[in-house]
Amino acid sequence: MMRFLLIHTAGAEGTVALADVSGVVAEGLLPGRSSSERLVPEVRRLLEGAGWPLAELSAVVVVHGPGSFTGVRVGLSAAKGLSEAGGVPLVAVSRLALLAAVSGFGAGRVYPVLDAGRREFYFGVYEGGVCLRESLLTAAEVVEAVGTGRVVACEAKVAEGLVGVEVVMLEEPSAGDLLGIAIERLGRGAVDDAAVVDANYLRRTDFEIQQRLEQRAAGLSA
Repeated sequence: MMRFLLIHTAGAEGTVALADVSGVVAEGLLPGRSSSERLVPEVRRLLEGAGWPLAELSAVVVVHGPGSFTGVRVGLSAAKGLSEAGGVPLVAVSRLALLAAVSGFGAGRVYPVLDAGRREFYFGVYEGGVCLRESLLTAAEVVEAVGTGRVVACEAKVAEGLVGVEVVMLEEPSAGDLLGIAIERLGRGAVDDAAVVDANYLRRTDFEIQQRLEQRAAGLSA
């Protein structure tokens, strides 16, 4: 039977869960910014309570961003360590992919969006669960990219910052919501190498930053 340890610490609050193919077996909440202190002890508590040895897990599944820098780092570091310690596969999932998965839009195209601060947004394009694009955009760029499409968000700042598009507000997904993605990914052998997988921060490349500076300079001189 497939058994999963699911970790999501990239949002406002951290969550961790144990699940098998029938659903979530146990879960725990890491309030506020307590993930760094409480994540590993909570994982240990859940595994011991369920009687699940770490080495018998089918995979450790973690949201590796984008989101809180500290939360992403803590969750991914713990997941990589547990994966290596137990000798079990690691599955790293984008937070945008998770948001798209819980949107309820099925096979249709959906645009998950998260607040990135500094009037920028983490933007995804997903269709039937497949990622077509993830990038860091300004509000104007998001509006242009979406057109009349469906934006889904779990943060009030997204709705406040995107004028001219309809934003469907959802609750922040929890670790347990990773289960469907975990089963699908593991079923097709799409696992990650714990030694090389990195955080998904979606920051602009040096080339994009230089382009943007040049565009601003040209606008000021016009």
